[in-house]
Amino acid sequence: MPLPQAEFMAPRDPGVLVRPGEAFGPLPLLDGVVAVTIRTAVGELTGLHAEPTAAARGTVLLVPGFTGSKEDFGPLLPLLAAHGWDTWAYSQRGQADSAAPEGLDAYRLEDFAADACEVADIIGVGAPVHLLGHSFGGLVARAAALRAPEAFLDVVLLCSGPRGFGSSKDDLRSIVDASGSLGLWANGNPALAQVPTAELEPADAFLKVRAAATSPDNLRGIMDVLWDTVDRTADLRDTGLPVLVAHGATDDAWPQAWQKEMADVLAGPYRIIPDAGHCPAEENPTATADLLHAYWDLQLEA
Repeated sequence: MPLPQAEFMAPRDPGVLVRPGEAFGPLPLLDGVVAVTIRTAVGELTGLHAEPTAAARGTVLLVPGFTGSKEDFGPLLPLLAAHGWDTWAYSQRGQADSAAPEGLDAYRLEDFAADACEVADIIGVGAPVHLLGHSFGGLVARAAALRAPEAFLDVVLLCSGPRGFGSSKDDLRSIVDASGSLGLWANGNPALAQVPTAELEPADAFLKVRAAATSPDNLRGIMDVLWDTVDRTADLRDTGLPVLVAHGATDDAWPQAWQKEMADVLAGPYRIIPDAGHCPAEENPTATADLLHAYWDLQLEA
């Protein structure tokens, strides 16, 4: 049963609390999903929460990727809740309506990882949780697991990679420097850039509104991580945490061969999600939820 609106959802620490929040952007929340705010050291991070609608099995934390937000997991949350998982997603610092500190120094990989560990501690009330990171969020999940392996039961790296792309990021950086986060969206959506927001389809309007709200420093910091981060897959293996590597069948962000290589180093399962590309939670949420449920359920039996 949901807690009354006046109550805190994590009263264990009076300085770090979860409160009811407001939905962000024009897309409605699905049934069973509520908006929350999570008070952390960096400020209020916004989240989505779906309480289990079947026998409770555990707590899950979902971390979004570059240019993303908690809403990227919107279709997945009620499906996981129906399997019995207490499911949480949050927008990382500088994403959408989450706290956005100023300055590039606030957006290092270790800063994002510290947030993930703090949020995990809050929603788990001190107990370890299942952790999933999508794309850049996978690098954050890996860094969080290395920072505090005791905080997590296992890790899922969804459409993520072992190391930075290694190519030049100057073109993207110059767009952000010249025209901010919205300019990056416009560059990727030239046919929509001049269309008034009110005339866009709801999904496109949401992406535009999110881009406008995203911190340019967030984008710059994440670019540095995405292009320059080193491979710490072996270090993750050495934590002893179980790790699942999965991606969509047509994922074209990190090379699929790199993702398979990462799974081999981790000596863990490697799964390909059909009818999906880089965003399986949105493109094929049912298959993604079924895969995750089966994996996490197996971990409970281990």
